[in-house]
Amino acid sequence: MGCGALATIGPFWVMVSTSLMTKAQVFQFPPALIPMPLTWHNYGQVFAQVPFLTYFLNSLLVATLTTAGQVLFCAMAAYAFSRLHFPFKNGLFFMVLITMMIPPQVNIVPLFFVMKSFGWIDTYAGLIVPGLFGAFGVFLLRQWFNGLPLELEEAARLDGCNPWQVFVTVALPLARPALAALGILAFIGSWNSFMWPLIVVQSEGLSTLPVGIAALQSSYRDVTDWGVLMAASTLSVLPVIMLFLVGQKQFVEGLLQGSVKE
Repeated sequence: MGCGALATIGPFWVMVSTSLMTKAQVFQFPPALIPMPLTWHNYGQVFAQVPFLTYFLNSLLVATLTTAGQVLFCAMAAYAFSRLHFPFKNGLFFMVLITMMIPPQVNIVPLFFVMKSFGWIDTYAGLIVPGLFGAFGVFLLRQWFNGLPLELEEAARLDGCNPWQVFVTVALPLARPALAALGILAFIGSWNSFMWPLIVVQSEGLSTLPVGIAALQSSYRDVTDWGVLMAASTLSVLPVIMLFLVGQKQFVEGLLQGSVKE
């Protein structure tokens, strides 16, 4: 466990320490794990060299809306597959699961042409809409809804609730841990997305953090300002770390629900 933790923390430690080094310290040998003296100059250069705040706000907007949409639409689809009865339900759910086996890179070209036909190239809609639904979210929430006691929903129906009211007032509140787990995963996936924003966005004003940070890296190792690049990377991971620290209890509970059968 300790070795695994060190292997995981090591790259983050190098990233943070490099962000506090001068150019001379970055290439010194042997490398220093704790730079002395510390310099905060690189963090100021991040905002001076690129519109970092614009990239940050774009990523925050896209990730927030994508997460909200994915939680909402996946929850509705999962509840329908779990509780409602309609023709070809199992077949449709199987088709949804099949999409999890297709690498996302395969869909990039057809998805680009779909966005082009809608006129959504270089728009927020092109960044957000393709991420509003995911097969994994449907699968995760369906498993959670399958574990909910039917008696709770039957009691709500006896009180006069229709299926939508049962879903909103009974199923969703009880599924908060699973919704939190899906929300964290969806936010991280959207926040770290690089390939799709790189393809669908053409103007700098709509670029997200991964695309903007990549612009700081030069084609030549000695030309790239690694201190500035690592400072930008450190700033970009802070929101994700804070989100996980806030929701880690619900995240773990949501993923482990159903792993033990009584």
